[in-house]
Amino acid sequence: MKPVIHIVDDDKSYRTATARLLSAHGLRVEVYESGDQFLAGLSACEPGCVLLDLQMPGQSGLQIQRRLCELAPQLPVVFLTGEGDIKASVEAMKTGAKDFLEKGSTAATLMEAIDRALVQYERQRAGHDRLQAQQALVAGLSPREAEVFQLVIRGRLNKQIAYALGISERTVKVHRHQVMEKLGVRSLAEAVSIAANIGLTDQETASPLG
Repeated sequence: MKPVIHIVDDDKSYRTATARLLSAHGLRVEVYESGDQFLAGLSACEPGCVLLDLQMPGQSGLQIQRRLCELAPQLPVVFLTGEGDIKASVEAMKTGAKDFLEKGSTAATLMEAIDRALVQYERQRAGHDRLQAQQALVAGLSPREAEVFQLVIRGRLNKQIAYALGISERTVKVHRHQVMEKLGVRSLAEAVSIAANIGLTDQETASPLG
């Protein structure tokens, strides 16, 4: 799916000029005269980035950005403003804005900012997809395999797991093998990494022993 550059600005002349510029560069563009209009038509799963005016009637750019953090956290924001507000710039960056540009910036500067934002989107989406895949793998473990997995990633030895679960070491080994197969990993370190990624344990406290 081709990414969409969302231009959110109450200045019609600026919206139109910027949309024409980006379209001329082969980009897919959507324009909105307010943050509310943008949020009403937002598709969280659609790739792209947002060119967001800082000062607008109704909700400000910073308010829209905070809503985006809830609705579409993967969508990068590039702030555009005619006022060089340093305090607002700092707040926007802290909230996750990719760039903060004045409206007088050159076309090349704007295109570079969009390129960086789209690269950031792809990285975040790849990480999100990887996390979902890992969560699905762990969810596919049987109840007993899940119990063994929880103890394995905490560095418990086979005999310790057997004692804790009231099963034989041989059975523990079978379950460990099945866990590794289902997770598609070859080492315990990889299994621990998956557990840390999905929040089952802390990478610093997990021990790849056993």
